[in-house]
Amino acid sequence: MSGFVVTVAFRVKPEHRAEFRLAMLENAKSSVEDEPGCSVFDVCEGKDGDIFLYEVYDDEPAFKAHLATDHFKRFDSKVAPWVVDKRVTTYHRLDSAN
Repeated sequence: MSGFVVTVAFRVKPEHRAEFRLAMLENAKSSVEDEPGCSVFDVCEGKDGDIFLYEVYDDEPAFKAHLATDHFKRFDSKVAPWVVDKRVTTYHRLDSAN
């Protein structure tokens, strides 16, 4: 299996963690259900309350299409004031058959 992988690490203001978690889970659900190029969108939470995302898209254009969706834009503008730090890293998934 190949693909374009995106990881995102968020540090969120403690007083907004519950709201952020709900908004992120809604964004993840919409991404997998409504975007044909998104096959995985895992949301993980650390003991410290930090949120880590692991997303898999068919390719980089599918990820760019994700960033242009209405649901992502709504999510991003809603949570921006709650975020202390955000680190995005991208990868090309290796296929073991190659």
